[in-house]
Amino acid sequence: MGQGNKKIQKILFDCERMKYPHTGLYHFCLQLGHALMRNMNKAEEDISFYMPAAAGKVFGDAAKYIPQNSLHKFLFPSISSFDIWHSTYQGSNYIPSDTHIKEVLTIHDLNFLYEHSERSEKIKRSLKKIQKQIDHADSICTISEYVKSDVQKNLNLRGKPIEVVYNGCNLLQIENLQPPQLLPSQPFLFTIGTVISKKNFHVLPSLLYGNDLVLVISGIILQEEYKDKIREEAVKYNVQDRVVFTGPVSDNDKEWYLKNCEAFVFPSIAEGFGLPVIEAMSFGKPVFLSTATSLPEIGGDLAYYFQSFDADDMLQTFHNGMNHYKEKKPAAAIRERAAAFSWDNSAKQYIGIYKRLLQTI
Repeated sequence: MGQGNKKIQKILFDCERMKYPHTGLYHFCLQLGHALMRNMNKAEEDISFYMPAAAGKVFGDAAKYIPQNSLHKFLFPSISSFDIWHSTYQGSNYIPSDTHIKEVLTIHDLNFLYEHSERSEKIKRSLKKIQKQIDHADSICTISEYVKSDVQKNLNLRGKPIEVVYNGCNLLQIENLQPPQLLPSQPFLFTIGTVISKKNFHVLPSLLYGNDLVLVISGIILQEEYKDKIREEAVKYNVQDRVVFTGPVSDNDKEWYLKNCEAFVFPSIAEGFGLPVIEAMSFGKPVFLSTATSLPEIGGDLAYYFQSFDADDMLQTFHNGMNHYKEKKPAAAIRERAAAFSWDNSAKQYIGIYKRLLQTI
């Protein structure tokens, strides 16, 4: 068949999780979807988005949309005109019934294995659900080497290819940043993420002991009792008036906090990737991380790590790290590392995966 008659390959990109704004999965779909549109060869590939109506036409009026319906988890509509289905969430209830369609599955994490609140029966059910997705897929992707290793240890790939496709950086790099409504009156530390126990934010108030710093915590409060635990820790160190919860923030406010903070602190104990780390590093900021899961892979040797969550050890790590940062001035190298995590690079890698799968048809 001549080049001019080459069949355009049709990709359906799963954005079902975009019904939950202010979440990592929302931004994964949003950023990767835009990057796929930028990087696809329109003479060879055509993309449509499987979208909840409430999310709106976030990819523009000219983009193609397939409306998502909650009934589809029981009876998925025929999508026989498509060649590729990209499932963007490992716990999805939405699986196409068309067997001829090649499926790419992105697995973000198996964090439920390490969350102490998870019961063994619930863990088994979660693994079984992901195994069903793997059995249905043709190619598996993870967002870090850490997650890839976790998948290989805990699930059966049945000989299917698996590769790492790193996330990119979500920042818009807004030129005229406006100060947020909750404006710290003195130098501050910043962290962002859903306020739940696995983020481990309750260890952070100890970093305010013996100084005048403020701690700004942004993100949806999913566990009020965990927010209370953070406050209790702040009371213990008599710093409760210097711990600020902003709730979810706009892109402008998030970038303002990242650009103006003294340091970014992220002691999470369960991360498949850790996008906020890259966002902070893109501003050349010192980042202080836990050694858990994927974070050392993302921060590399340009981050500072809490070797334990003992308050004295954390404070010593913080002081040593800030002194090193001020003396060695590694901001340019930190920004350079962040720049390597690009959504355009992610999109190009996924497009390569789509093409390899379609060559096997």
